[in-house]
Amino acid sequence: MKRLLFKNARLASGKITNVLTEGSLIKAVGESVNLADAEIIDCEGRLYLLNGLCDMHVHFRDPGQTHKEDILTGADAAKAGGFTAVACMPNTTPVVDNEDTIRYIQNKADKTGIDIVPIACVTKGMKGEALADFDKYLTLGIKVISDDGRPVKNAELMRQALEKSVSNGLLVTSHCEDLDIINGGIINKGEVSRTLGVKGMDRASEDYITAREIALAASCGARIHICHVSTKGSVNIIRAAKRDGVKVTCETAPHYFTFTDDKLLKRDADYRMNPPLREESDRKAIEQAVIDGTIDCIVTDHAPHTAEEKADFLTAPNGVVGLETSLAAVLTKLYHTGKLSLLDVERIMSKNPRSITGLPELKIDEGYPADFTVVDTDLEWTVDKDKLHSKSKNSVFKGEHMKGRAVMTVSKGEIVYSL
Repeated sequence: MKRLLFKNARLASGKITNVLTEGSLIKAVGESVNLADAEIIDCEGRLYLLNGLCDMHVHFRDPGQTHKEDILTGADAAKAGGFTAVACMPNTTPVVDNEDTIRYIQNKADKTGIDIVPIACVTKGMKGEALADFDKYLTLGIKVISDDGRPVKNAELMRQALEKSVSNGLLVTSHCEDLDIINGGIINKGEVSRTLGVKGMDRASEDYITAREIALAASCGARIHICHVSTKGSVNIIRAAKRDGVKVTCETAPHYFTFTDDKLLKRDADYRMNPPLREESDRKAIEQAVIDGTIDCIVTDHAPHTAEEKADFLTAPNGVVGLETSLAAVLTKLYHTGKLSLLDVERIMSKNPRSITGLPELKIDEGYPADFTVVDTDLEWTVDKDKLHSKSKNSVFKGEHMKGRAVMTVSKGEIVYSL
């Protein structure tokens, strides 16, 4: 049985210890732990072991759009970013609303060495007309449902889904966007959209549906998870709902607390995503909400598109890749600035998303899964999009200087990535 010994490893708490794995589990943790026949990785008292990262919102485009990404290449990108678990959104071709597609994803995921969790559709065909077969989902191990990318327009249908979730245990997640308000907008509506002469996406779209979902969930005592929060309005709505006891959780992505829509002035579609980069007041609100815990999780919304698709600023599809830069962005912008501790980073990038998604708890302790991320917090590097493991290179962090990254990823007791 394979054994790995991580000597002089620093935990998120700052403690230096040795961690021995045997097979897929952690065998022992302690300063005196040693084993002659183990493969030794000396962390030199400076490399950190964090619980394996989890991204509960990615798009791997498989099945049907594998020219952009597939489950295997998406997993490679995840491993390079320090992730041992990801959850895939269902807007594939065909969409994830049937047993064959769910089994296809699960079977292909088994070959990757990490946990890849399919998220299934709320409505049949993701058309927003009738609820999908939730009972069948439960027999297939589905725990999360969403019509991400195409929000459920009918409020009563969404309420019914939430009401059913109270008894069946499925978590409903929502891409909060009113398409009538968006009405063809492609970037944030504001000074930049006016300067560029392009149609903007009014933040009222996100704020309105965020409020709607929370009201619907509160009406039946259901859980609701709000995807990729980008506006100060949504943050305020969610914070108030949490204070009132509504069972709401939410996520954001690193680009929303790092950049503003000024990036769009260069007319580069790699900076276009949905929801879009907002204004400085929104960026500050997102950052503060991560710091104070209003935002529960950091995700990437990893959304690969080819260079050809992204070539035209006005007609390009929305979306950016992010798995290989997410941890680095959090370390650079929030940890090294003293706004978050490494325990906080572990909470928002591992503990919370795993808990919300229904994955087992990770802990660097005897008997727990040997799933962890080896992190060099001081490694300085520049993002080279051409070196990304993803098939697509549409990174919003291209050319950015970073401090800190995953240098090794261990999943189920195996080293699945090493820098």
